[in-house]
Amino acid sequence: MIVSVDPASAVPPYEQVRSGLARQINSGALAVGTKLPTVRGLAEELGIAPNTIARAYRELEEAGLIETRGRAGSFVASSGDESLTRAREAAETYAAVTRALGLSGEDALKIVRAALTH
Repeated sequence: MIVSVDPASAVPPYEQVRSGLARQINSGALAVGTKLPTVRGLAEELGIAPNTIARAYRELEEAGLIETRGRAGSFVASSGDESLTRAREAAETYAAVTRALGLSGEDALKIVRAALTH
């Protein structure tokens, strides 16, 4: 199974799928060019609605982590390699802004933790 969904979790199923795939793509566990399961196939495997998987795939595609090639299916995109770079750049910008505002590192981290839980 490529990802799993915890029905008891407060995190919506589409987000569990999206974040699970994103984590694997960013870590390299899913290599560039890897073909992903079809929307229907993954939905059946996980026991959830196809629209849930479609939403996760759509968000991954918008983020540049996957690409859909029509009837050929969805694949891990080569631009997925850039997501960690983009996140690192955003973190550096955030750090510069919080330093300029005079916030402590701990306060800046509290803000990030709060933002990540929403």
